[in-house]
Amino acid sequence: MIGKRPGTSSRPSGATFQDGRRNQRPAPQAKRKPANRLRNEPSPKPSSGGARISEVKTATRFRAWRRHHANMAVDSLQRLLRSPLASLMTWAVIAIAMSLPVALYIFLNNAQLVSSNWDGNAQMSLYLEAGVNDARGQALMQELQMREDIAETRYLSKEQTLAEFREFSGFGEALNYLDGNPLPAVIVVRPSIQGVEAQEQLVTELDQLPEVEEAQLDLAWVKRLFYIMELGQRLITALALLLGIAVLLVVGNTIRLAIENRRQEILVTKLIGATNAFVRRPFLYTGIWYGLGGGLLAWLLINLSLFWLKGPVSSLASAYASDFSLIGLGLRDSLLLLLSSTILGWLGAWIAVGRHLGKIEPR
Repeated sequence: MIGKRPGTSSRPSGATFQDGRRNQRPAPQAKRKPANRLRNEPSPKPSSGGARISEVKTATRFRAWRRHHANMAVDSLQRLLRSPLASLMTWAVIAIAMSLPVALYIFLNNAQLVSSNWDGNAQMSLYLEAGVNDARGQALMQELQMREDIAETRYLSKEQTLAEFREFSGFGEALNYLDGNPLPAVIVVRPSIQGVEAQEQLVTELDQLPEVEEAQLDLAWVKRLFYIMELGQRLITALALLLGIAVLLVVGNTIRLAIENRRQEILVTKLIGATNAFVRRPFLYTGIWYGLGGGLLAWLLINLSLFWLKGPVSSLASAYASDFSLIGLGLRDSLLLLLSSTILGWLGAWIAVGRHLGKIEPR
């Protein structure tokens, strides 16, 4: 026990080491989650702060985009109004180009309205045999009236046909020298079917009836009217295409001049990082205003022309004991005119900008 320091323990060194390790505070370690928790529990959701920031940025960009569109639309209109004479000349050219096919369209609609009184069908005349009396003729008329391909029938006795011939032929006095009535009874048939071929087939079928001596169908005027209407429709389509191309050229040339006049402004705008879409936007709105203004002026010219022609047309119709009056552009046709002119103006501006804007690049 000699040499033993006071306060030291008499335990073996190993015990001393073990006690020291037992009494020593363990080093702090990172807490680990249980394995089952890592496997079963879902991963923690990310903070919603990033989503809010993204939403705010998207909404802000959309508002800025919308505000820029509105500003460019107003600015382009103000630029047009600052030079009213040049803008009015462009609008007048577009209006004339748009009003010509629309005027032909209105004329064709009025012609179809006039011809609709004839129902687009020819009348069929069924000349009955001489031995068919009035009772059998009227019975045959009622039988034909029951057919689906016949809209209306009318029976004319021998006396009625003679009276009509005396009134409309101009040979009334000559008929007085005849011993008898040479005219047969007639059934006038108005078919309900459309088309020249279908009407020809119907008259061939009616001609086979035993009571009918001859069936006639005057198709000459029907064919002429049909061909004239078809020619008019194709003429309107061709003229509309040609004048539509003319509108594209007029707007495109005007936008090209506007681009050249603002070349330096475009260069500066591109130098500070503006995209082609940003630079293109005001010129597209200029084309839209050109097209819309031309369409409005065309609508005004057409309605003024119809108002100017309304009086003479009414006088001519009254001379023929008719209540016909000119029909103009309805709401649907007016909106279609404005929409077509606006699209043509925008398309002309788009072509001009796409062709000339790419050549202006800062060096």
